[in-house]
Amino acid sequence: MITKDHLITFVYHEARLIDEQRFDEWLALFAEDGRYWMPLEYGQTDRRLTTSLMDEDLFLLRLRVERLKGNRTYSQKPRSRCHHVLQQPQVDVFDPEANRYVVWTAMHYVETRQDRQDLYAAWATHDLTLIGGALRIQLKRVDLVNCDAAFGSLQLFP
Repeated sequence: MITKDHLITFVYHEARLIDEQRFDEWLALFAEDGRYWMPLEYGQTDRRLTTSLMDEDLFLLRLRVERLKGNRTYSQKPRSRCHHVLQQPQVDVFDPEANRYVVWTAMHYVETRQDRQDLYAAWATHDLTLIGGALRIQLKRVDLVNCDAAFGSLQLFP
């Protein structure tokens, strides 16, 4: 039986997997039809009709992870690192009958490589579902506070 505490623990665990670069374990948290979406516009409601900063299905996420792990990815020598600082996640939807759970989290995300360090403020929304008794990500939406600003490329996953 899933509780709200399970949902909150899931969000913290997901961020830790990214911070520790345990990307294969992180990918395993996604449903087969799961998506990672980072809108380009503040309040964006449609990922298909408006360009996004990221809109990746599991196939594209796997490609990104393989690139990050690759020995011939010279732009990642040394590799980028990141750190998530999460506020207490809030459960917005808890509907076991519909198998739908939504968790919203305000966060700061730091990405660093060599002498460059970038700080982003964001809100993450996890749409979760139970598959085979385990929580899986249907959609992870990350809204950068300054999504419409000019900034360098993100290498990892806020």
